[in-house]
Amino acid sequence: MKKLSLAVSISLFGLFGIGSANAEPGVTSNTIVIGQSAGFTGTAAEEVKQATAGAQLYFDIVNKQGGVFGRKIVLESLDDGFEPKRTVENTRKLLNEKNAFALFLYRGTPTTESILGAINDAKVPLIAPVSGATSLHEPMQRYLFNVRSKYRDEVGTAIEQLSGMGLQRYAVLVSNDSFGNDALEGLKQAIKKYKLPEPVIANYERNTVAVEGAVKKIFDAKPQAVLLICTAKPCAAFIKEYRLAGGQQQLIALSNVSSQVFLQGLGKDARGLGMTQVFPNPRSSSTQISKEFMTALKTRSELSDSYPTLEGFISAKVLVEGLRRAGNKPTRESLVSSLESMGGYDLGGMLLKYGPGSRDGLSFIELTVIGKDGYVLR
Repeated sequence: MKKLSLAVSISLFGLFGIGSANAEPGVTSNTIVIGQSAGFTGTAAEEVKQATAGAQLYFDIVNKQGGVFGRKIVLESLDDGFEPKRTVENTRKLLNEKNAFALFLYRGTPTTESILGAINDAKVPLIAPVSGATSLHEPMQRYLFNVRSKYRDEVGTAIEQLSGMGLQRYAVLVSNDSFGNDALEGLKQAIKKYKLPEPVIANYERNTVAVEGAVKKIFDAKPQAVLLICTAKPCAAFIKEYRLAGGQQQLIALSNVSSQVFLQGLGKDARGLGMTQVFPNPRSSSTQISKEFMTALKTRSELSDSYPTLEGFISAKVLVEGLRRAGNKPTRESLVSSLESMGGYDLGGMLLKYGPGSRDGLSFIELTVIGKDGYVLR
């Protein structure tokens, strides 16, 4: 993934309206406009749609109750096809044409990384990007507030579990981009920590399903377990082709592919799949936020009770609380200060890690196993 050139960054500085006469765009007497760019088409489309639906579910509840200080939340969503260049273009449109007050629920590591410099220059908050990349945490970005846990921690949890089961020889299917590179760094750290052999690495090109070469390389390596660092469509293609080829080893995927459509689409191949999760089971009766989510879903039976839908719901709850704390005359800076004040805020059994020196959000991670019906067993 190529980085944006200095010239492009300078041009974006102008495009994103630095020093605009309209100090707080997107805020009217009865609305607050929130902007989103994400891949509603592309290899992560289903997860994007479900997360957005979960966020809109929460916004609808708030709006029905009168909004935030009488202002209803309007979510303006644009499709970037999971391509960074389009993310940059969409962000310009959201800020200059849609007058978004803040940005929200962007999807992907390369896509989100592509606009970090621009949002810092424009001083526009971005809340809850759907990425666990370390680059979004370190160094801390003043205008970026993470909600989900880091990919490296997910990988570390998976390797801890596998090594504890006596499985030591791994192969990895990994996306050839900054998302894949970040998760691989987490794997290297875990391999060193548990003194394990070097894994076999098989790359595929991002935003494609070209995994045939990776299937052969991993099958021939005969690992004891396979870690899947990929988006939904290439992950599904690999799992089906690998099982068809006779590969029976334990497979573990990360949380970014946890949509119900992905799991149901795998059919019988979903059974036994391990998956790290960075949010609690949406159907859990022991977690308050899950119970709140399932109660909200009762009026929207067409929505999926999936992890991505819950992530959108929780992310929207974070944003709304920040808007409430920003007061009746919100500014972008007051929203930043309000979000910073939410350190220790209880979302319903989950505590946020925010403060002047932290934008980490949540630290929840658990390893789950998928049953024969395509739902999480534990």
